[in-house]
Amino acid sequence: METEVQIPFLPPKVQIETVAVLKNLNAASRALAQLKGEVKKIPNSQILIDTISLQEAKDSNEVENIVTTDDELYQAAIETKNISQAAKEAQNYAQALKLGFHIIREKGVLSINDIKRIQELVSPNHPIRKVPGTVLKNPRTQEVVFTPPQQYSEIMALFNNLETYINDPKVHPVDPLLKMPIVHYQFESIHPFYDGNGRTGRILNMLYLVHQNLLDIPVLYLSSYIIKNKADYYRLLQKVRTDESWQEWLLWMLKGVEITARDTIVVVNNIKHLMDEYKQKIRREFKFYSHDLINTLFKHPYTKIDFLERELNVHRNTASSYLNALAQHEEQFLTKLKIGKSNYFINHRLLQILKSR
Repeated sequence: METEVQIPFLPPKVQIETVAVLKNLNAASRALAQLKGEVKKIPNSQILIDTISLQEAKDSNEVENIVTTDDELYQAAIETKNISQAAKEAQNYAQALKLGFHIIREKGVLSINDIKRIQELVSPNHPIRKVPGTVLKNPRTQEVVFTPPQQYSEIMALFNNLETYINDPKVHPVDPLLKMPIVHYQFESIHPFYDGNGRTGRILNMLYLVHQNLLDIPVLYLSSYIIKNKADYYRLLQKVRTDESWQEWLLWMLKGVEITARDTIVVVNNIKHLMDEYKQKIRREFKFYSHDLINTLFKHPYTKIDFLERELNVHRNTASSYLNALAQHEEQFLTKLKIGKSNYFINHRLLQILKSR
């Protein structure tokens, strides 16, 4: 049954730094700091934005019941023709994340207009709501559980308050790792856009951690944790709205940060070890070895001849000979697969690491 709820401005009026919250904050902070350190060990850590972000895009869409397969997802990363709508939406999400990361690095702030630009990639043609009627329903029963602010003036007043909360540390001088779930709750409760609020809100989680220098690049993705605990996610959001149950929500999100950070450390280290192995073996076996070649093979699990041609600035025949040699070698660095008229060269070991998330 729906309960009438008024969304107040931030910061919360209740004490959030309880003993339980601070204890879990310490554990989450340690895990996040360790992840930040592990990412720095990869010489070109930017490749993680391409590899891991696609898996996050898949998971974030799955929260909204938009499902695609791993193979379809990575094929679509280098072949944009004739892809499914689900794969296209995952690509849009990954591009929106990269745009947001670029904005944070260039400007150091995240404005409403920036969020609108991110949202436009996530869910094109769904601007800030001006027409009443949007409600949030239980995905299983379709019962209305929450009616977000309906009037444009109220939406914008809350959105402006959120923009200040994100960018001005003096507004609520608590640990930024506590502010991140507060930002997420408020954005989802304002529900400013006609569509895509969940996906955009999850992008804001990652961008806020980079904005606050808790991470150098956006690699902590909570969507997988949310999928596994979806009922708790929606229940706890609603409990904050109805009961101001901030502690339970913060504890749940901090636990998600800790678990996800530790899981991501394993993924990052596995990618690093595989990169090191490929560097040593390919350098020993092939004269065409280069850092750019390794980076290209680890930028996406799926590679095509024209993709390598463009990335290495070599002739098409040269790119073809490189990829075929890697696939035919006894180490089988790549697996060659013909799909339709196109040949794909799959870094199958990288793909298995990404699938294990």
